Order: sequence, then structure tokens, then C-alpha cells
Amino acid sequence: MTTNSRSATNRNAHRVWALVFVLLLVAPFIGVYPVFLMNALCFAIFACAFNLLLGYTGLLSFGHAAFMGSAAYVTGWLVRSAGWPPELGVVAGTLLAALLGLLVGLIGIRRQGIYFAMVTLAMAQMIYFVCLQLPFTGGEDGLQGVPRGTLLGVLPLSNDRVMYYVVLAIFVAVFFSIVRIVHSPYGQVLKAIRENEPRAISLGYAVDRYKLLAFVLSTAFAGLAGSVKTLVMGFATLSDVHWSLSGEVVLMTLLGGLGTFAGPAVGAVTIVGLQNMLADRVGSWVTVIIGATFVFCVIAFRKGIVGELLAWDQRRQR
Repeated sequence: MTTNSRSATNRNAHRVWALVFVLLLVAPFIGVYPVFLMNALCFAIFACAFNLLLGYTGLLSFGHAAFMGSAAYVTGWLVRSAGWPPELGVVAGTLLAALLGLLVGLIGIRRQGIYFAMVTLAMAQMIYFVCLQLPFTGGEDGLQGVPRGTLLGVLPLSNDRVMYYVVLAIFVAVFFSIVRIVHSPYGQVLKAIRENEPRAISLGYAVDRYKLLAFVLSTAFAGLAGSVKTLVMGFATLSDVHWSLSGEVVLMTLLGGLGTFAGPAVGAVTIVGLQNMLADRVGSWVTVIIGATFVFCVIAFRKGIVGELLAWDQRRQR
């Protein structure tokens, strides 16, 4: 691609980003339900966090829901039962997810491929049963009645629009943090590890340390998504730590576009939108419809929705 073509592509991307940001800002005023938007943005954060691990590091985790769900439970209990302000509850949940990510990463990061995936799945199942048995989690009933509180003692999060813009700000901060990480020298090393790990080792990089840090960062962002989601929805349940949610985030990432910045967010909004729109109309068939949609997109859009759009734009520029 020539310099002029690359510049044109960047300009087009900037226009698209500006348009999307404006749409997100005005969405609550044009009839879109704020709680749906907040829920979609939380899953978008979760999918972007997963994409940092799989798309840019090449590590497939089958247990990422455990970090999101454990943070959700901790934040919910601290805010509801311990009386913590929401910002401290979110920070505590995020730190717990990062700590769990460090422990799981130390165990599994030396494994590769399917072995790493199985280690993460096994650890996630252990966390699931811990959440099921602990007394403060509410068991199968979940943790109910989590208040949103007041952010920094000023912003009333009980107002849906105020809460929406807080969640939007968190999503934007996470999104650009991941962009910055990927474009940093550290991110370039992660890409090198993904493409050819033995060569990265031969160049003298401590590959396990790089992968461990990527895993911890990914789990911390996943925990942040779970903590914010608990405040938005007012509850945390076992579905937040179930292995099926770990499968859903894989689906979101692949559907939107693996290894692209916007792809996971687009995939998350698509899946959450389909679930919200079809749940009352087709009941349990929504899973079948989402599965068929995924199969169609895999066949028609091998690189995902955003990946195919980027590839089309590059062909057009040539």
C-alpha cells in the first residue's frame, strides 16, 4: 500500500470513529434504551479485553468469564453489603480479577495451544464452584439488589443517562488503552510472539513474562467489565462466571474481527442486540439463530465483519 493510500485509509477510519462516537453520545436521546446500551458496552469491554489476549498475543482462554464474574460478585457485595462507594467497588473487583489472572497465568502460561486453553477452563470451573458455594454470593439465586450509588459523591448513578455516560467514558478509556498497548514497543513484541514464538525467544525476549503481563492486563479489563455490569444491572449471577459466557466472548471476537480494534466491540453489540431483540419473540431458539448467524458470518466473512470491511477498503485503495 502506498503512502497516499495509507493516509486515505487513516482519514476514512478517523471519520468513521468520529461518526460512531457522535452516535454513541446522542443514542440515549434518539430512543435507544440506555440499559441495553450500557450492557452492550460492558460486553464490548469484555470482548476487547479477550481480543488483547487472543488477537494480539495468540493465547486462547476458555475461562475468561471467571474473571468477569468474580469481579462482578466482589463489586456487588462490597457496594451492597459493605457500603463501599461504587468507584472503590469497581477498583476492588478489577484488582481481584487481575490477581486471579496472575495466579492462573503463573500456572498455565508455560503451556501452549489447547493445553493453555484447558488449564484456563479448569481454573474457571474451580472459580465457578467457589462462587456457587460461598455464602455471600447467594448461590443459584445470585447477588441481588446492588445499588448504583453516587460516583465520587457527586454523580447520581441511579439516573440511567448519567450511568450511561459513565460507562461510555470507561469503554472509551479501555478501548484507547488497548490501542496504546498494542502500538507500544511491548505490543509489537506481543505480535512477534503471536507470529513466531521461537524466533522471539531467539532474539532474547523473556516470552513467558510478556505473555503473563498480557494475560493479567486482559483479565483486569475483563474484571472491570464485570464490575461495571453489576452496577448497571444491579445483580451478579452464576451466568457471569459460567463457561458458556467464555464461549460467547470467543464468538463475539471472531464475529466482529479477530485482531482488529473495533471488531470485538462490533461483535459484542451484535450478539447482545440479537439476544435482546429475539429473546421475547423466539424464546430458547435465540441460541440457534445466533449460532446460524455465526456460521453464516464465518463462511461469508472469514475475517469477521470489521476485518472484511478493512480488507475491502485496502483493495479499494489499491
